Amino acid sequence: MRRRDREVTRKEEIFDIIDQCKVCRIAMIDNGKPYIVPMNFGYEEIDDKLIFYFHSAKQGRKIDIMKSNNQVCVEMDCEHQLVEADIACDYGYYFASLIGNGTVNFIDEITLKKHALLKIMSHQTGRDDFTFDDKSVQSVAVFQIIMDDYAGKRKPKISNRPINEKRNEE
Repeated sequence: MRRRDREVTRKEEIFDIIDQCKVCRIAMIDNGKPYIVPMNFGYEEIDDKLIFYFHSAKQGRKIDIMKSNNQVCVEMDCEHQLVEADIACDYGYYFASLIGNGTVNFIDEITLKKHALLKIMSHQTGRDDFTFDDKSVQSVAVFQIIMDDYAGKRKPKISNRPINEKRNEE
């Protein structure tokens, strides 16, 4: 990471970023060309491994790609706010993000699919009291991405002073 001062390394801070994000972008390679899809997700940590859960239709381009190459990259971001200034080059942007690489595994066992779907619903709604009937669960594809490596990054809002005022004081 070029800007080490923006690197997020504490797990609690990384989970804070993930908790704020509702959409994860999954990047994959399709016949040598990049392809990216935004998806809602859920997640958990098991044995120090970060695992993201997703569901979709059973057929389609992303499913075909992930079945032929299960290596993906994920990205999510939040805390968006424009930093205004008098000079164009002094503008900036506050943000927090997570980017990483992982391995896709499709989940077929019904109990595990229900667990994954509950993690998705819990993350998206804050509720964990959902139940799923077997027929509905069987009708969707559910997959997980086990993160091999990832990095958090954050440019936090520190004060209300414009960026050019900070520069003049330093």
